[in-house]
Amino acid sequence: MEERTTSKVELYHQLAAQLSSLLAGERDLIANAANFSSLIFHSLPDLNWAGFYFERDGELVLGPFQGRPACVRIALGQGVCGAAAAKCVTTIVPNVHEFPGHIACDSASNSEIVVPLRKGERFIGVLDLDSPLPARFDQEDAAGLEILVKILLSSTIRDDN
Repeated sequence: MEERTTSKVELYHQLAAQLSSLLAGERDLIANAANFSSLIFHSLPDLNWAGFYFERDGELVLGPFQGRPACVRIALGQGVCGAAAAKCVTTIVPNVHEFPGHIACDSASNSEIVVPLRKGERFIGVLDLDSPLPARFDQEDAAGLEILVKILLSSTIRDDN
């Protein structure tokens, strides 16, 4: 009997349903980002870090995450997160060691994907995923994560603390 594997598209579809259910009724951005990062970290294979950085006074400040301790502040335009934030586009880096200005918070990370968070026209932060595998992320991951980010943003209000 052949074992059935779940495609990435199916996996992200399942995660979207789980995330919608998990966030239902809660409007706090930090609480929802915490549950989001835990769900992703424990559901997607081959991750060593999953979390958020939120824009505060012109820089990215560490938010809820799963994984090893991380850099607390990142300047816009610096590192993968800062570059994705400055351009406000999803950024896939197959080999972080070849990315100019990469900030190595965890030496085990070899690839990364960063998805910007926008509420209307306002940039509020990024979702950052790291993997110990080179070239772990692709366009299917980007599309799936962008859908999950939309679910997060539609369920929350801006936390301006």
